[in-house]
Order: sequence, then structure tokens, then C-alpha cells
Amino acid sequence: MPVSTTHVGSLPRSQKVVDFIFAREKDEPYDPAAFDAAMTEAVSDTVRKQAEAGIEIVSDGETSKISYATYVKDRYTGFSGDSPRNAPADLKMFPGFLKRIADEGGTPQYARPMCVDAVTSKGQDELNKDIANLKAAMAAHGVERGFMNAASPGVISLFLQNDYYKTREAYLAALADAMKAEYETIVAAGLDLQLDCPDLALSRHMLFGDLTDAEFLKVAAGHVEALNHALTEVPQDRVRVHICWGNYEGPHCCDIGMDKVFSTLMATRSRYVLFETSNPRHGHEWTVFRDRKSEIPDDKVLVPGVVDTTTNFVEHPDLVTQRIERFTDIVGAERVIAGSDCGFGTFAGFGAVDPDIAYAKLQALSDGAAQAR
Repeated sequence: MPVSTTHVGSLPRSQKVVDFIFAREKDEPYDPAAFDAAMTEAVSDTVRKQAEAGIEIVSDGETSKISYATYVKDRYTGFSGDSPRNAPADLKMFPGFLKRIADEGGTPQYARPMCVDAVTSKGQDELNKDIANLKAAMAAHGVERGFMNAASPGVISLFLQNDYYKTREAYLAALADAMKAEYETIVAAGLDLQLDCPDLALSRHMLFGDLTDAEFLKVAAGHVEALNHALTEVPQDRVRVHICWGNYEGPHCCDIGMDKVFSTLMATRSRYVLFETSNPRHGHEWTVFRDRKSEIPDDKVLVPGVVDTTTNFVEHPDLVTQRIERFTDIVGAERVIAGSDCGFGTFAGFGAVDPDIAYAKLQALSDGAAQAR
């Protein structure tokens, strides 16, 4: 039986969608009905392309969101102003490269407001529209299984920093309480829930560079505690957690190793764990899973990233097969799903990979999975 296929969530958005999103972002006039119609049409097209590329567990491409984390500012109260920008430590080590990508438009520009008041939901209207669009697209294109992304409390705290709650822990607790209904609504609609958690790896060198690894792991454990609290009413077998070190082409020489965050990842209240293995800085870390197989809970399904999302190389299916089989040899094919390293459209209007090439990569992913043991 072939290995199943999925990806991390975000996919390239059309220019029409990007224009609508940024009109809303900049408080420019736009037609809400036309906005909604554009999102419905785009999600249907995105699901069709995934299905044609052989992806079995699809998403809405995060079509309507400005980004995977900061979309919460539009759906929850308490956010205003702007948060400090913290460049990853590896880019600071190479200022010439950092300047080059900034000059070339390689760093997306969008609002990152601070938390300045109590965080509460504005209601689930926007979420329900996203759910309806995805389910309609799945029905139209014959896809049985889908997932929807949601920001974890920890990643929200990474990008929308706290200037209201007395402590980081209090902020995380408030975010967990606020996001709980969003998580439950997604699963109640019949979709799998994916929590995006780059805070468990990327934030080590983006926000907590002054800490030791041991100190950071204590912070990350607090993030997992808040996340798990928010998931108490969600069946664990419907939850996916994605960890990463930042979806950008760069040195990545400051990334904390998988061996150090392994236990943190396994402690998440999830059935599926998604992680990078195509990133050249982490491609060797499949051995962590091999050497620590006894620490992988029996109910965990591994979803390694077997195609990269920061370059326009289209991986050979044989290479994809080799990457998959490293993990099927560890836990068995029934506990492995082939995925991507990260999203192809992390921020609206920004992506290193050409849209057509992104789907060619997904085709290579499914071709490689079909060959895997």
C-alpha cells in the first residue's frame, strides 16, 4: 500500500487573492462580497491542483490569511500598534546576505501588532467561511480528507508580542483559552486540525537568543503546556503539529538541533508530527528518530518533509522515495505520511518557489510516495 501524501498547508495565492488580502490589510475600500467570492473560487482551484498532483490530505492553501500566524489579529481583539522585528540570528551573522534579500524584496512586509489588551474572539465567521470553502472544494473534486491550519499559542506570542499581560505565561494562557474554540470548530466540521509551531524551534534563535538551549527548552515546554491545554476537548487522532526552523533560504547555522527539541515535539497532544528533512541543515537528522525510536509514542505518525519549499529545484521522485523509506524503515509504512518541509505560501504575496513549480514539487512528492515501501 503506497504511503499517503499531504503537505504543510499554505500554497501560492493568485494575484487577485493577494490584492484583496492587502486591500483589507491596508484598510482600503473593497467589496466584501467580491472578496468572499474570490476566496471560494481560489480555494476550489487550489484543492483541484492538489488532487491532480496526487495529494490525498489537502488544505485550503491558507488562501484567505495574510500569514499563518498574524491572521489572528483580524479575528481576535487585543492587538494594535506594531511588534519589534527580530531577524533570525543566522541572518544577523551574514549582514550582506540579509541586506541583499531585504533589497530584493525577500522579506515580506505586513502588520505585526502588539497585544495591548485582553485577547478575545470576535466570533467564528471568518473561520466558518474558510471551512465551508474547503469542504465545498473537497466535495467538488472528490477529495475525502482535508486539514485546516491554525496558529498555536506559542507562535502567536512569537510574532504578536505581549505588552498587556503581566507575564509570558499569562499571555500564553490567555491565547490558549482564546484559540480553544477555533481548534474545536475545525475538528467539529470534520477536518483535521494542524497547529503550526515554529516557536518550538525557530524562536530559539529569533526571540530567545540570549538563553541557553536548556533554558529555551523550558520555555518551549511552557508553550507545549499551553497548546495541550487548548486541545483538551479535541480528539488527539485529529491533530497535526508542525515544527520548523523558519521557511527561508539562509544559512540556518544557528538552528537548534532536532535531538534537543525531539522530546518537546513528542510531548504535543497530537497524532501527527510534521518536521523538516529536506532542509540541508536538517537532512541528516532522520537518525535522531532511528536512534530514539523507543521514545516515539506508539500512536504517533511521522510526517517528514520530503520536498523543500525554499528553492525551485524539483526533487527527483527516487530521492523522495529514499527520504520516505528512512522513516518507514523505523516505524513502518502505516505510520508515515509524506509531507513538505514547510508551506509554499507562508505569507500572502510572498514565496520563493514559482507557483507552477510548487505543484510540480507536490507531484514529485506523490510520485516518490507511490514507490515507497
